[in-house]
Amino acid sequence: MLTAPAENGLLTGTAHHWWRDAVIYQVYVRSFLDSTGDGIGDLAGVRAGLPYLKKLGVDGVWLSPFYPSPQADHGYDVADYRDVDPVYGDLAEFDLLVTDARRLGVKVLLDIVPNHCSAAHPWFQEALAAEPGSAARSRFHFADGRGADGGEPPNNWRAMFGGPAWSRVTEADGSPGQWYLHLFTPDQPDWNWRNPEIGDTFEQVLRFWLDRGVDGFRIDVAAGLYKHPELPDSLDPGADERARDSVNQLAWNQPEVHDVWRRWRAVCEEYAARDGHDRLLVGEVSVPTAREHAAYVRPDELHQAFFFDLLSAPWDAEAFRRTISEAMRDIAGTGSTVTWVLNNHDQVRTVTRYAGEPGVEGSGLGSTRARAAALLMLALPGAAYVYQGEELGLPEVVDLPDEVLTDPIFHRTGSRARIRDGCRVPLPWSGHASPFGFSQGVDGARPWLPQPEWFADHATDRALADTRSFWHLYRDGLQLRRGLPQLGEGTLRWLETPPQVLAFVRGDGLVCAVNFGTDPVPAPVSGTPLLASGPCTNGVLPGGTAAWWTGDSPTSP
Repeated sequence: MLTAPAENGLLTGTAHHWWRDAVIYQVYVRSFLDSTGDGIGDLAGVRAGLPYLKKLGVDGVWLSPFYPSPQADHGYDVADYRDVDPVYGDLAEFDLLVTDARRLGVKVLLDIVPNHCSAAHPWFQEALAAEPGSAARSRFHFADGRGADGGEPPNNWRAMFGGPAWSRVTEADGSPGQWYLHLFTPDQPDWNWRNPEIGDTFEQVLRFWLDRGVDGFRIDVAAGLYKHPELPDSLDPGADERARDSVNQLAWNQPEVHDVWRRWRAVCEEYAARDGHDRLLVGEVSVPTAREHAAYVRPDELHQAFFFDLLSAPWDAEAFRRTISEAMRDIAGTGSTVTWVLNNHDQVRTVTRYAGEPGVEGSGLGSTRARAAALLMLALPGAAYVYQGEELGLPEVVDLPDEVLTDPIFHRTGSRARIRDGCRVPLPWSGHASPFGFSQGVDGARPWLPQPEWFADHATDRALADTRSFWHLYRDGLQLRRGLPQLGEGTLRWLETPPQVLAFVRGDGLVCAVNFGTDPVPAPVSGTPLLASGPCTNGVLPGGTAAWWTGDSPTSP
């Protein structure tokens, strides 16, 4: 049996740590709902959509960055961490959103970006104007170049989004000067966390938003922040650029980063001690193994960290079983709960990813598998995060014209490989033509990314009217998850199954089974399932289908 030990919560006496089995809905604010008709989603649109999310049954929302920003990476280049970009609203609108969310019982998490800021941030502008060796430059990673004239970068690292990880500045006298480090793009200079001023400033940022009533933070690039103190050459300098992930062991996952999370956790515990309400820290932690991942969710560090291995696992029963087992052993073993995720704003949408080869989705294979994966995720012990549009079964938009692409990866590399615009197209809400209700009250508005005609088939109004839709599958699964004592936190026990079938028991007799194959197999439980991702007759589990049963003992395979 796989189970989690004592709770990962420093605050004692709390009846329930809400985050341990919460289902959080990721809102990509720019693409959720536009209240002004400018084609860009905003905080007022999120507020208008809260009743929809409450009806769906999620426990909270994670809001993508809405801070003042030049939008070089759509808000992940922050110019001011304590305000709202006018394109999204203002602080007064944010306060109204928090108030409405609290009234509905919906938690609010903010996306915080501590690894880097915008090149437009006042401190970076001050650093550019300052002299080498100045206090202003010590907040970032400025260094002299190599070579006789300093014309070569300080080391050989490559940026994750393409190109060198260093850019050279022009000094005040007009001469070529020092270089600064940016592990993503030149518009996103990395903070120097070895400067104590940075840690002090981010604690103030946390307190600013906690005082406004937020329930926690999703932490961008949580395995980042600190770099090797000597910034040496890498044996594989292009690893991050190839993988579009944090692979360079000299730039990521440094031991000092854990002190930051202990400090942030102490801040959250301070607030929790005042009113008994946990404030959550959930990290974007991309590290090689579940064991390394577990180090970030020790009892005095992050409450949770996204477990991306399920997202990246191939559609195969043994791969899923191995991935889930490792997470339960290493992550839940810390006392935390696993934070499951199938998609987010940086990944190809689940329906398209599971379809396999391009063009296969016309067969419905991707949708069938995505529905099954959703039921599997909602049955697992721990928390789950759902990216906006997954509940509509939205596929990736793969044919956006080059001229509308905004992803800095495309503009840095000239390649469409692994670009992220296709999963960020504004949501369809209603109607038969763009903007599909995304821009409220403005029929002729042009969304910031164009919506294809086939979005009409996935519009929210149609999904709510069709009881066979993805939306109803998610809503029904969330209702059962909240109402059944076997789901949420608890244990997991694997059942013996035929090849390409995965099945487990939760608590007192709830069985989840997924047939990863194409042929029907005998169901592990007799009787009609409580919920199934597709047609599931008594005693049979069709290919590509997941189902939940309760009340009967599992049958032999």
